[in-house]
Amino acid sequence: MGIFDKLKKGLSKTRQTVGGAIGGVFAAFSRIDEAFFEELEEALILADLGVDAATRAVETLRGTCRDRKLKDRESVRDALIDILTGLLGVGDPSLKLDTAPSVILVVGVNGVGKTTTIGKLAAQLTDGGKRVLLCAGDTFRAAAADQLSIWADRAGVDIIRQSEGADPAAVVFDALAAARARGSDVVICDTAGRLHNKMNLMNELRKINRVIDRELPGADRENLLVLDATTGQNGLLQAREFADAAGLTGLVLTKLDGTARGGIVIAVADTLKLPVKYVGVGESIDDLMPFDPRAFVEAIFNA
Repeated sequence: MGIFDKLKKGLSKTRQTVGGAIGGVFAAFSRIDEAFFEELEEALILADLGVDAATRAVETLRGTCRDRKLKDRESVRDALIDILTGLLGVGDPSLKLDTAPSVILVVGVNGVGKTTTIGKLAAQLTDGGKRVLLCAGDTFRAAAADQLSIWADRAGVDIIRQSEGADPAAVVFDALAAARARGSDVVICDTAGRLHNKMNLMNELRKINRVIDRELPGADRENLLVLDATTGQNGLLQAREFADAAGLTGLVLTKLDGTARGGIVIAVADTLKLPVKYVGVGESIDDLMPFDPRAFVEAIFNA
């Protein structure tokens, strides 16, 4: 199965709901008029694009239809695909990991799939020839390091861990030292998703960032926020908080195969102006897929 086919399969629920609703708007109108644009905007909002992104997309489509004198459904639909792709194109979706070692700091609340994402990333980077080291920086959740160790074994990579309750920044410090000593190419650091309160969590992330900056100045960094796509607009609230504390470089959207409202990907990317780097569309290692904005939109529209 090719990448596009796998993406279409993983987005089947979203395509049926979002693509079906938008397709229904196109089918219901014999001409492209103001009523059509109003119905389309409502469909995009219900698809979890959010009010701002949906409004901007429809306003842009109005202007495009007027300027290019678009009147047939197919050309208007193609224009909408271009516009939604543009909303997602807010940065480079590829990982920048050219220095040795480079660091990927993975953040997000508990339950979104951080550990699974780290394991899949480690496996994919290893298959690509990178020497990967995992860092069990979530020392506050029982069995977090054990779960990450299982993924380290699956991916065939080393892991640095300490006892439960250890200082996460100290674990990161040890991992960076080990990476230099072992000649690792990439260090992937897990982090806690919940401490005693939100302020503690964000302060801990800032502390970890300072340790990385101090120990590996000039190293390539990816600070990735993992979001569960099934949470919908609540994911936006999480994203804003982590963006302030962690200096995010990109997003990973998981569990897209389990939601009918995958438009949240567009809402998050457009609101935060952060590129989506990966999307998860299944349980297998190769179901964590590098993100392609156009392929994503076309998969929703079944284009």
